[in-house]
Amino acid sequence: MKAHEFVVCVDNHGYEVSLEMRKLYEIVTDVDAEKHGQIRVIDESGEHYLYPATAFNRISLPDSIIDRIFMAHT
Repeated sequence: MKAHEFVVCVDNHGYEVSLEMRKLYEIVTDVDAEKHGQIRVIDESGEHYLYPATAFNRISLPDSIIDRIFMAHT
């Protein structure tokens, strides 16, 4: 399992305050939620919440990009 996994928001209908279209979000692994068609995402509040998995597309980022993302937050 990867240390950091990301999705991009492709549908924020009903979640406009919490999610921005085309924005990159980090996910928190939640196998139980995924069994129910949901995904746990760190949203605009900085907390992680469940959203419909259909609102996102998973993406792969090179390690060099992930390193730069987290270096910016230290």
